[in-house]
Amino acid sequence: MQVTIDGNSVEVSSETTVLEAIRSLGGDVPTLCFDQRQAPFGACRVCLVGVEGAPGPIPACTTPCRDGMTIDTEDATARRVVKAVVELVLSELPDPPAEHTELAVVARGLGVGEPRWTGRRHEVRHDQRHPYLAFQHELCISCGRCVRACDEVQGAFALTATGRGFDANVAAGLDAGFRNSTCVSCGACADTCPTDAIIEITLLQMSDVP
Repeated sequence: MQVTIDGNSVEVSSETTVLEAIRSLGGDVPTLCFDQRQAPFGACRVCLVGVEGAPGPIPACTTPCRDGMTIDTEDATARRVVKAVVELVLSELPDPPAEHTELAVVARGLGVGEPRWTGRRHEVRHDQRHPYLAFQHELCISCGRCVRACDEVQGAFALTATGRGFDANVAAGLDAGFRNSTCVSCGACADTCPTDAIIEITLLQMSDVP
């Protein structure tokens, strides 16, 4: 079947998602909860795009293509919502994300700077009970990538999503830390984390060196 993306036509299969179709043409849209090694989750709503005839923007990572679909990756409504979502995420962090993180890259690409809103922010809370990995809980944005990497990629099932809303976070085991969980020290969670909420301890120590 055929879809049109920003005026360019492309042939895709019925299993192709809108995000995959966009990337097949060399285009892209920002994502935070998406990792191509994992099943699409559709939680962050940062990959929103416009589709002709749709009542509003749709998430590109979880929406399958349909024949004749016309997609606009620069849809004004989608861009406005996405920028607001990223700005809200940043507003909850105690400090700006490190420049190399995916969150910082996405924010720069969207032109999102210092959040306009002020309010409750996450308290700094570090967990270094694991010999190799550290949790920086204040940087968790509840994208779910670490949990899914642990479950779908490694099959260790060591991580659990906890809380709701502003208090949502991730815990290892029964919140007893990595050491007392089923963690196998593969590092998949740190590798996929878009904010450094989970990071190798050596990298965290290096970042503390002036």
